[in-house]
Amino acid sequence: MKPRHLIPLSWAFMLATFNVQSAAPAKPAPPPPPALDWHDVTQWGVEGRAWPEMERKRWFDRLPAAAEGKVTPAVWSLSRDSAGMMVRFKTDATAIWAHYVLRSERVAMTHMPATGVSGVDLYARDERGKWRWVNVTKPDKKEVRQAIQADLKPGLREYAAYLPLYNGVESLEIGVTKGAKFEGLPPRAAKPIVFYGTSITHGACASRPGMVHTAILGRRFDQPVVNIGFSGNGRMDAAVGELLCKIDAAAYVIDCSPNMGPADVRKKCPPLVKMLRAARPQTPIVLVEDRPFTNSWIRPDRQKFHAENHAALRESYEALKKEGVANLFYIPGDLLLGDDAEGATDGSHPSDLGFVRQSDVFEPVLRKALGR
Repeated sequence: MKPRHLIPLSWAFMLATFNVQSAAPAKPAPPPPPALDWHDVTQWGVEGRAWPEMERKRWFDRLPAAAEGKVTPAVWSLSRDSAGMMVRFKTDATAIWAHYVLRSERVAMTHMPATGVSGVDLYARDERGKWRWVNVTKPDKKEVRQAIQADLKPGLREYAAYLPLYNGVESLEIGVTKGAKFEGLPPRAAKPIVFYGTSITHGACASRPGMVHTAILGRRFDQPVVNIGFSGNGRMDAAVGELLCKIDAAAYVIDCSPNMGPADVRKKCPPLVKMLRAARPQTPIVLVEDRPFTNSWIRPDRQKFHAENHAALRESYEALKKEGVANLFYIPGDLLLGDDAEGATDGSHPSDLGFVRQSDVFEPVLRKALGR
């Protein structure tokens, strides 16, 4: 018979393990943040914030307050995300921080990381004047106060910070090493390339805000862009078209087909193009086909839908050309994500690879449209 006071061996091991774990030293506290000078970006402005002269409900909203009640409720809600906005500045600081408050506590999605949904993504010009990536914040709550990058190579240089794609911003400050030179750079006066589209234009599913094709193309052309992408709700709406007409754009890129069926494309595309052309007789207009799902090779239903949708947009384009609508351009969709089924996260929304491929297809057409 076992003595009652003896503890089973497995329990003794667990207790010993617990005692060892309990005795482990506590993790050292993180070092305190360095002394920083903070700069409120609203004091000099961000690019990608169209209609700056019109009142907004929140400073970082994409659409002006007057749009509420004219656009659909879904478009209005999505317009409160800061997709496409970018702030520029010069500094010789060796550390750059961001302090910002997000609109929503949902900092990530199941198929898109927090760095893309809610991150601030930093780029800098190198010695050749080319934009190159530096780092991105890693948000885990609504208020973010983080070093974007410390231990920077000394030197005065230009930076660009892209704002969150699928979250709104209540406030944003850039922090730099105390005493460092700092100059906020106001939005450039050049006409922007304006992209009106769906969740893909909105930014799904880039790993960080600088990897959306609108941002990539903005760097390649070294030109401002405006992102008017609405997840699930880019549908060539007349109310959005009226707002687009107010922007003196370098080009309009209409990329709404993924949210539309063939009948709606035929019904809504010609009126939208004619509205833009009446308001801006010389501005190039680029129509973009939808992208085939990357698994459509094994899904006949998707193949049929894409073929019919492409045909509807092509018919609209040809009819508009016959009617004499000038400066109209077209981007086929078949190769926007490549031809190897590797360019998307979920079949529909591009990965970073898909966004680079998409940019490669857009670029020559836009160069021609812009007369580059």
